Amino acid sequence: MRLGRGPILSADERLAQVMACAMAGLLLLFLAWPLGEILVKALQGPEGQFLGLRNLRELLTEPRLLAAAWNSFYLAVIATALVVPLALVFAFALAQSRIPARPVFKVIALSPLLTPSLMPAISLVYLFGNQGLLKAWMHGVPIYGPVGIVLGECFYTFPYALLVLLTALSISDGRLYEAAEVLGANRFRRFMTVTVPTIRYGLTSACLIVFTLVVTDFGVPIVVGGQTNVLAMEAYKQVLGQQNFQKGAAVGLVLLLPAVFSFAAERWLARGRGGTFSGSSVAYAAKPGVLRDGMLWCLCAAVSVFLLALIGTAVAASFIKLWPYHMDLTLSHYDFANVDGGGWLAFRNSLKLGALTAVVGCAVIFAGAYLAEKTPAPRPVAALIQSLALMPMAVPGLVLGLGYVFCFNRPGNPLHKLYGTMAILVISTVVHFYTTGHMAIMTSLRQIDGEVEAVARSLQRPWWTTCRRVTLPITLPALLDVVRFLFVSATTTVSCVIFLYTPDTVLASVAVLNMDDAGDTASAAAMATLIVATSLAVTLALNGLGWLLNLRAQAWRRPAAA
Repeated sequence: MRLGRGPILSADERLAQVMACAMAGLLLLFLAWPLGEILVKALQGPEGQFLGLRNLRELLTEPRLLAAAWNSFYLAVIATALVVPLALVFAFALAQSRIPARPVFKVIALSPLLTPSLMPAISLVYLFGNQGLLKAWMHGVPIYGPVGIVLGECFYTFPYALLVLLTALSISDGRLYEAAEVLGANRFRRFMTVTVPTIRYGLTSACLIVFTLVVTDFGVPIVVGGQTNVLAMEAYKQVLGQQNFQKGAAVGLVLLLPAVFSFAAERWLARGRGGTFSGSSVAYAAKPGVLRDGMLWCLCAAVSVFLLALIGTAVAASFIKLWPYHMDLTLSHYDFANVDGGGWLAFRNSLKLGALTAVVGCAVIFAGAYLAEKTPAPRPVAALIQSLALMPMAVPGLVLGLGYVFCFNRPGNPLHKLYGTMAILVISTVVHFYTTGHMAIMTSLRQIDGEVEAVARSLQRPWWTTCRRVTLPITLPALLDVVRFLFVSATTTVSCVIFLYTPDTVLASVAVLNMDDAGDTASAAAMATLIVATSLAVTLALNGLGWLLNLRAQAWRRPAAA
């Protein structure tokens, strides 16, 4: 609830308006401007002359690029057709069944979020590659190509689809199921007539998310793609391989299209979406079903084995002397001084990037959400902040990083000194993952009644006092979630930073790519293992910190003693 505006604003209200305008300016500077530069570059020639749509026309008539676009499309369709049904059944098992070990299955299903996207591809090489342990399982079908890409992308995108579908299923109204049961509907009919209509928005969103992630990812294709070219790899090759920035910008625009389409479709579906869970709703409680729960447990176990196998294989390979010929244990692959890629410097840089992104990003995202939602910021400015905050959801990391190259790598840009520094990596990573953090904090802020601010104003307390004493303690769980999300995302991302790092700011996730390119696959697996271990350790530490802080800050949530 927004505060009303009187004819005279107090000093703290004017300060809030100035800060809101500054926040909108930052989003325009570091999000809208780089994206605009991609459009400008796509319309220019090598000498900067205006060519209009010639680059795009040439792109659409070049057979190799058309083949890459077709490969990206059909591989994304196949991956979506595999991932979403599996994620739906897995989410159904977690939310609407009584299978044992549900918390364990959930942790395993979300574990791919802790890994760089190249890790499953490396594991696929160790398992099904030319010297893979399970090569015979492929019956002559090479893992390098469409099969490997689809398997790797299924691993990479599964937790994203699961999170969306699990949220949708967790708010089902139990009264609908009771009514259907009274009317004699069997379990399958209840699923088709009650569950599916209730989660259709989440189901569509999951399909759009998976499709977009597959189209815009290049980590898996660059390792196991073989001769199968895709658009994300094409943009990477045009910029870093051939220094053809104009064509790279044109490919970036094409990559932006599916993401923008998905975002527009999601917004359109959300407009006509009605709430299915009200104050009188009853939480759904699953009844025992031996056959149903047994089948669901088997499916969850199979999916978990697949996920753990791809993580465990890379971890195990990092300790094997020479896979699969000499299976003796060794730590030599962790001696990064003997391989290219950045070594321990890259790992330290990733820790620094993760920490700065988590702290600075959480502060900036909270400030933007709070200023737009809980202070008397000008309505146009608040609306601009909200609109810009949702834009990164529709921008692939590869495209955003490309925009930063075009924007900040120009000597005439007053912010040119940022290029090649850790600061530009932090800024681009915060912007890339801005939407998720913003939506989490906005959801938490909107649970706080606007009367809190109204009472504070009547007591002549400035808004920052209310924020410090009331809002921050209440939103603490959401803030810790955002910190954890930003740290893990910063340490595992590749696409957003692949164009922006220098030898002094190389990152662990990029080092995995460089080591694999150089043929040091075991060392790449070792670096990926360090990323997973670090992400897991920080996640557990933040969970423990959250538990300790909640004992005090969230004491009001606990019921009073009888």
